[in-house]
Amino acid sequence: MYFTLYANEKDELLEYPAITMLGRTGGGWVEPVTDEMIPLPKGASLVTIPDHIPVGLDACEKLTHFKSDLSGSGRQAFAVAALLPQGFTRVLLPACVNTRSGKNLPLFGYAAVGMKQGQVYVAAVQTDQHRKWHPAFYNTERLPVRIDRMLKKFPHNRIMRQLSHCALQYGCFTAQNIFYGRWEGGIPTTPTCNADCIGCISENHSGVNSPQERLAFSPEVNEIVELGVHHLANAREAIISFGQGCEGEPSLSAIKLSESIRQMRCITDQGTININTNAGYTAGIKQMVEAGLDAMRVTLFSFNEDNYNRYHRPRGYSIKDVRESITVALDNGVQVSLNLLTFPGFTDRESEIGALMDFVHKYPVFMIQLRNLNIDPDFFQQHFAQEELGIGIITMLNILAQEAPAVKVGSYTHPVGVNGRR
Repeated sequence: MYFTLYANEKDELLEYPAITMLGRTGGGWVEPVTDEMIPLPKGASLVTIPDHIPVGLDACEKLTHFKSDLSGSGRQAFAVAALLPQGFTRVLLPACVNTRSGKNLPLFGYAAVGMKQGQVYVAAVQTDQHRKWHPAFYNTERLPVRIDRMLKKFPHNRIMRQLSHCALQYGCFTAQNIFYGRWEGGIPTTPTCNADCIGCISENHSGVNSPQERLAFSPEVNEIVELGVHHLANAREAIISFGQGCEGEPSLSAIKLSESIRQMRCITDQGTININTNAGYTAGIKQMVEAGLDAMRVTLFSFNEDNYNRYHRPRGYSIKDVRESITVALDNGVQVSLNLLTFPGFTDRESEIGALMDFVHKYPVFMIQLRNLNIDPDFFQQHFAQEELGIGIITMLNILAQEAPAVKVGSYTHPVGVNGRR
């Protein structure tokens, strides 16, 4: 049994031992089982959920909402959640109630937490090694010095200035990796998009305020090439990725990106060139594949066409085009991964799991990367009513392991081949 955690008006974390913790899946509240809870991992952070009060079970196992004033003590109760580091997938949402109807939560991946024997637990499962994405390796004291050094090295490169903004203002890890000279580094290039996703993090849609501002310019080929070559040739386990949180759909810049890939590969054969994409613009994906693209990560919310359209709201393409783009990439030896936006109570519906299994049996992708969908659960329910109950994220992963054992499950992009390029 896990007990409810809450925060007071001083942001002090408190346990309420008389109330059993609940989690949320879809639109319902459930008591977590043992395999859904793990000790709070290093790199996770505990946060209060704005304008929300916790929900739990009392001693008679009756559902109870926390009062704004606990037991006449004058203490205010605020719901608490965990924000997970890369490599961990949320399995339950926090059980709480919005006290300000109509006000949506910010776009964070809140996960349910509870207390047991003096230790904080979170409803999550580890799905990848998180060494490279551990927060301890980012936002270090020397980061501003590294940024200043790179800006002086590339004084006319607008992408570098954009990355310095993303690194310092948004704490973006892929932006910071460019300055640290390691692992996956982001290269944003495209301000436009061909989808209006309801959970977009760089443009406001449907009344949801995005946490970032989108890239406001389209860089030239020489800017892309000089930055890309520098990272590919010098960084440890180097990956450069087009398609970052501060931009739109990179395949819409396929002409520039294809030429950039060709020029980079004329200079260095090191590292992995990756694109994070919705894969709706097949002609653009084909151009980049032919130019020498190494890896492609395709973001998908659902493999059911109706649900796909309701979330992504594509403009000028359909999920059929996405499938065609994946076929083109696979036929040309590109390492293809799926970026599966995961939401407890939806992604683990039997109908959704069945559609996912059908997809991976037809398209032999390298990996399914599980990405916690950052969205207000109540807002989500307005778009995706709970037509069927989820069977649990853990159960979904077990089905995936049994029915598609060749597909790797992870949380982020891995380099292609031992030395990068195949």
